[in-house]
Amino acid sequence: MADYDLIVIGGGSGGLACAQRAAEYGARVLIAEAGRLGGTCVNVGCVPKKVMWNAAELAHGLDDGAGYGFVIPSHRHDWLALKQARDAYVERLNGIYERNLANRKAELARGFARFVAADTVEIEGRKAKASHIVIATGGRPLLPDIPGAELGITSDGFFDLESKPERVAVVGSGYIAVELAGIFASLGSRVTLAIRGERALRQFDSMLGEAAIEIMRTDGIEIVTGAWPESAQRVKGGLELTLHDGRRVGPVDTILWAIGRTPSVEGLGLEQAGVEPDPYEYVRTDKYQVTNVSRVYAIGDVTGRLQLTPVAIAAGRRLSDRLFGGQADRHLDYHNVATVIFGHPPIGTVGLSETAARDLYGDDVKVYRSAFVPMYHALTARKPRAHMKLVTSGPEERILGVHVIGEGADEMMQGFAVAVRMGATKRDFDDTVAIHPTSAEEFVTMR
Repeated sequence: MADYDLIVIGGGSGGLACAQRAAEYGARVLIAEAGRLGGTCVNVGCVPKKVMWNAAELAHGLDDGAGYGFVIPSHRHDWLALKQARDAYVERLNGIYERNLANRKAELARGFARFVAADTVEIEGRKAKASHIVIATGGRPLLPDIPGAELGITSDGFFDLESKPERVAVVGSGYIAVELAGIFASLGSRVTLAIRGERALRQFDSMLGEAAIEIMRTDGIEIVTGAWPESAQRVKGGLELTLHDGRRVGPVDTILWAIGRTPSVEGLGLEQAGVEPDPYEYVRTDKYQVTNVSRVYAIGDVTGRLQLTPVAIAAGRRLSDRLFGGQADRHLDYHNVATVIFGHPPIGTVGLSETAARDLYGDDVKVYRSAFVPMYHALTARKPRAHMKLVTSGPEERILGVHVIGEGADEMMQGFAVAVRMGATKRDFDDTVAIHPTSAEEFVTMR
């Protein structure tokens, strides 16, 4: 039986980051992965999604060109050619990750790992023991528990499509639903977005979800609210979705379920290690990523905490810093983590929503808002409005939240996230000279 300092189960972004950082400290590391290296993000998540989003943005740019004097002949998009180029790019990334592990002398075991004890795993019949074991198995998309669910696809299946479906029903209201509905629509599909409530992105500030719905409707996406799926079936002309109140959506060529994700823990043998998941099967940890079993840890989406690639990477690196780098109190602070929803336009957010801030600070909260048509759209036929919000509290008006939907939100949010983490106040924003003409300057000129 081989002995290691660290075994990492799962070769996604978090697992790779944890393993590589530990190996840099000189730890003997084994990482087990049954699928492609890079996990969800690299293979069926943020990386290929961003490629598709870029293509969708180019489609908008072609449409906008006429406003700037360009005479652009009718153009055709080749979905299959884009898929092939995207898949080749992802394959190159898979190889880069494998070489990075080899360069750091971290051993890669190809196969599914399962616990046989708290300090031992079995990988394709081979047992390996370690002083520390990290669970980094990520998650997978959910299918609804309704008749006909198997007729639809999930976000994983989105990346298998070899041609553009002409008619699509996207079911869900979270960021994956908003992103994929926007990509389909921008590349020419007729899209219906079916959501359970009245607005999208319910876990974010209400302004963002309300504005996103307004913009999507303007872009031709049909929004069906109060939509609780009851069944899916084949009908003449395609697929149809039946809602709980008898309404029907379709026929369409593709139904895409974007209703949430669940942790990948099946067959992992958590019970053999004594690890106790929560009622939703997520692996619970303390602030140091330790499970209820000492020397067994969990990072990333499998914990259910802020399911974002940079969060998994940061947690993995900090864990190895603590275990092997002599940084005894090193851990990830899960507060004030910025994120972006790649809609059209993109949406950026960091900190507390207005509702969350009022729940915590009550009447001490003061909110600043701005809405405008970005200068880019001064000459275009499309006129999507940007919306911005600052959430502050106390007499010093410390910035608790920064929220924006509009062109450039994806790039501007990183800098504002630094300011929020440093405890910036409204006065700090006011005293910062604006960059003109930009959309971002609105954040430092709001009154």
